[in-house]
Amino acid sequence: MASAVTATPGRVCSFEPSVWDDFFIHYEPQPLKTSEDCMRVKAQKLQEDVQMLFQTFTSVVQKMNLIDTLQRLGIDHLFEDQINTAMNEIHEKEFNSCSLYDVALRFRLLRESGLRVSPDVFSKFKGKDGSLSRDIISEPRGLLSLYNAAYLSIPGESELDEAVIFAGHHLESMRSSLNYPFSEQVKRNLEIPLPRTLKRLDAPYYIAEYQQEKAYNTTILELAKLDFNLLQRLHQEEIKAFCQWGNDLYEEVRLTYSRHRIVECYFWSYTEYHERHYGDARIILAKLLVLVTLLDDTFDMHATLEEGWKLNEAIQRCVFLGTEVRKTTE
Repeated sequence: MASAVTATPGRVCSFEPSVWDDFFIHYEPQPLKTSEDCMRVKAQKLQEDVQMLFQTFTSVVQKMNLIDTLQRLGIDHLFEDQINTAMNEIHEKEFNSCSLYDVALRFRLLRESGLRVSPDVFSKFKGKDGSLSRDIISEPRGLLSLYNAAYLSIPGESELDEAVIFAGHHLESMRSSLNYPFSEQVKRNLEIPLPRTLKRLDAPYYIAEYQQEKAYNTTILELAKLDFNLLQRLHQEEIKAFCQWGNDLYEEVRLTYSRHRIVECYFWSYTEYHERHYGDARIILAKLLVLVTLLDDTFDMHATLEEGWKLNEAIQRCVFLGTEVRKTTE
């Protein structure tokens, strides 16, 4: 957020203007080579083909890698039912792999799904002194998998905190010797671990990297590209309309004292709900963020103390009346 010009409460103050100005209102994306309808039809066919992989893949490791790939490519929202079913199977089946990569991947996927899994699964990779064995240093993919998984620790799991330090240190030391695209994944994850990454923003990077992998699936890759482009088109239309709504709001109510952060509010909402079927939720949340910004600036930079009290009382009355109306209709 840009810094504000100092102002005395009760007087009009000014913030630095939005860096975006009316860019998204006037922005016209390049014409698509194929119509959106054709792209949707093709994406639907590819989606059906990928769904079959959940039946074709029978081992736990195959299903884990499939789910991880779909999530990182940003198309897991197309397979929510299949992924939920597969995750329950992965959770229930016995798993005795000695691969650090597989064990850590299973741990991360289960915790991200809200399923219980103990950090004791990493005991097999510890030495007699109880610390992680130096033997795993020779497994960079396993170290990165452990590094990302360990960020899903809960209070009291000190062994996972130690795993973050251990894996992070050795990944940093070997980063310059790693090959692309794995080296780029290590670089990004050391900056922002996978569980803390905004998946929608990370997807374009992984799409480019995934097609460099030896065993990449052409159907999955094509679906990821199509889905990303279709959603991007939708988001471009939404932000254009949303920016126009924001401009109209500021002009009609004459909110010259408040920050104009329409694009930022949409972006916050978009990173939380980027899927097509969350369109209404995305816009509602973005508008709420705009209103919160307006109220914050009104209280902090514009209203006098007395005006602030009156505004607060008015808001409380609205909340009370809304609660009473809801009770009478239930």
